Amino acid sequence: MARDGAVYACQSCGAVQTKWSGQCPACQSWNTLVEEAGARPPGALATTKATRVRGLQFTGLESDTAPPPRILTGVDEFDRVCGGGVVPGSALLIGGDPGVGKSTLLLQVCASAALRGVSCAYISGEEAVEQIRGRADRMGLAKANVSLAAETSLRDILDGLKRDNFDLVVIDSIQTLWSDAHEAGPGTVTQVRACATELVRLAKKKGVAILLVGHVTKDGQIAGPRVVEHLVDAVLSFEGERGYPFRILRGAKNRFGATDEIGVFEMGDVGLREVKNPSALFLNEGGERAAGAAVFAGIEGSRPVLVEFQALVAPSAYGTPRRAVVGWDSGRLAMVLAVLEARCGLGFGDKDVYLNVAGGLRITEPAADLAAAAALASSALDVALPQDCVVFGELSLSGEVRPVSRMETRLKEAAKLGFGRALGPLAGLPEGGGALPVAGVARLTDAVRRIGDEIWTSLT
Repeated sequence: MARDGAVYACQSCGAVQTKWSGQCPACQSWNTLVEEAGARPPGALATTKATRVRGLQFTGLESDTAPPPRILTGVDEFDRVCGGGVVPGSALLIGGDPGVGKSTLLLQVCASAALRGVSCAYISGEEAVEQIRGRADRMGLAKANVSLAAETSLRDILDGLKRDNFDLVVIDSIQTLWSDAHEAGPGTVTQVRACATELVRLAKKKGVAILLVGHVTKDGQIAGPRVVEHLVDAVLSFEGERGYPFRILRGAKNRFGATDEIGVFEMGDVGLREVKNPSALFLNEGGERAAGAAVFAGIEGSRPVLVEFQALVAPSAYGTPRRAVVGWDSGRLAMVLAVLEARCGLGFGDKDVYLNVAGGLRITEPAADLAAAAALASSALDVALPQDCVVFGELSLSGEVRPVSRMETRLKEAAKLGFGRALGPLAGLPEGGGALPVAGVARLTDAVRRIGDEIWTSLT
């Protein structure tokens, strides 16, 4: 029988149960329920000898007090993803694969903010102070006035932050902290949730911005597992493919800004370098464009980004054709292939199909449908698209090319990088023709016909 007052937390999903069982009812994981000592069942209120009635003090939405200004760290790409700077009193969670550069990024953010007069502290539970100093010296940040500490005890960290006044604090990482109020080991759901709750409470009470580093699991999810994401104000994901020097900082949750912004960095010998024009990095500038390549004019957050879609359609050597995609949704690829087969007469049933987004960038925008379809049709027909052409547009299951948002912004970015023409939806074209001449197509069959017949000289 379950003991009175005992609760059990799943170390895989964070679900809380009032009795122990071999399998978690929430995530179906085995042997992951661990008792939380001293905890109360969900919904139970603590009883005291003297009961005091406290009433809530309600206020209106209007306020005469101006909100505090955002903290500008000086790393423009980081400030962009945060929504224009870090909000005082907020808690941010930064996750990413091991070795992607989370500690490097946050050390640069701390040092850059300190050079601008912001009081910063960097608390590490994974590195010694001398190791952090050595990394800062290699990056040329040794002169920044950043307070360093190596500590994993939550009580000592809270006492130090309450004693000294800081504007920006980095905790690297939340999985290494432990609270003496719980018997569970560091990194467990109980400890991560308890430590994150206390740090968020301190951030709200003292008005200090706290940046928490979170590890990720094998599936790419922020470990903890997801109990910390509900506590913090913003969740940022630091991504990067092995073999590529590019790093993408992407917002997954942000209470103070947009969640579709990205920041682009390039990893070098002395740290991360901000990339002001990411389109120039993701495009191949040399030589003629090969068959199966199409340049997509996309929008990431508030900035336009041009990236190359690469497709290869080859005869299948086995009974079951292979479908492989990198940087795009595999379900979206299956839909585009089905539309090409049903509406355009292109057969892929006996062919292997490979699709890649160059540069390690991951595209989630529906406006990339036409670019992927153009790359696939170009490879299947063995006809190369023009070197100075960009493609964008959303596809419907009927083969219709639907209009997309901010078409004028896409065309201006393409014109700035030297492109001279575009293939896009017929509906929604900018008045006056826009920055580039656009070959408007209403259906996917029209786009495939243009590619196959190489009719690119009379764009209308």
